[in-house]
Amino acid sequence: MHAEAAPTAERPRRGAYRRLPVEQRREQLIAVALELFATRPPEEVSLDDVAEAAGASRPLVYRYFAGGKQQLYEAALRSAAQELTRRFVQPATGSPSRRLAQVLDRYFGFVAEHDAGYGALLRGGSVVETERTSAIVDDVRRAAFRHVMRHLGVREPGPRLALLVRSWISVVEASALTWLDEGRRIPREELRDWLVDQFTAMFAVTALHDSQAAQALSAMLALETADGPSSGVAALLLRSAGAADAAPA
Repeated sequence: MHAEAAPTAERPRRGAYRRLPVEQRREQLIAVALELFATRPPEEVSLDDVAEAAGASRPLVYRYFAGGKQQLYEAALRSAAQELTRRFVQPATGSPSRRLAQVLDRYFGFVAEHDAGYGALLRGGSVVETERTSAIVDDVRRAAFRHVMRHLGVREPGPRLALLVRSWISVVEASALTWLDEGRRIPREELRDWLVDQFTAMFAVTALHDSQAAQALSAMLALETADGPSSGVAALLLRSAGAADAAPA
């Protein structure tokens, strides 16, 4: 029998049982569970599956997660949520649409890596869905909301601007689910650019009804470049507003 490769520090992998420090063993079990939940719906993953994949025994898994599968699932979900939230972090350099595109690249990278788990999580209805798991997902949405507002330079969004951003986040989630369901037929880069344009277009419609959104949109368009992800939509909006001379050269 050949020994398996040593696990990485970031995500411990399967291997023969060996004694590990308490925290390291716990993190290993979470990482292995996250792998399984990422490729199969949560209700199809058992504690025996996690124990086998981790090279551990079922009693050992219970020792670290006395609440059983539900507690382990919530721990894995929390770990995934933290990873996804980290992907929202983007330096405040470049045009807003460029930053948004880069965040979406990382977001869809996460979706692709956690295919089945992402779908089961956002659709709801899973046997392991609880108020706690829903709260974890809502925390991710709030983090996304905060990061978008930060890049817009808005500290206290009014109700219409807040509704715009939350609605667009919902569009992103629904698009990701459809993308997975339809076999990822749309190239990820095209889907990303479409969503950036969607954001700009939704922003323009909101600006017609809200002065704060109008000011934020004007500031955003002023930072756009000719080669930016939303350059086409930005130029169209500027021309429609009678400000073609302000479009990027």
